[in-house]
Amino acid sequence: MKHLATAALITLLASPAAAHQCPADMARIDRALPSASLAAADLARVKQLRAQGEAQHEAGDHGASVKSLAQAKALLGL
Repeated sequence: MKHLATAALITLLASPAAAHQCPADMARIDRALPSASLAAADLARVKQLRAQGEAQHEAGDHGASVKSLAQAKALLGL
């Protein structure tokens, strides 16, 4: 029972933190896009992941948003 309460507390505290990370990640991607030297397919994927991350953030699915934006950042080498 103690572990369940601890896990619940961590989840509750992590969600707002992830929510604030999303806009910072989107801004970082936006700053990197103009100077990115990627293949057209990779650039399209970055833009798709960035848009997907924003939509997930706006829908309140911050965990998924963080994952999508992390994939976009990885393609950009961030």
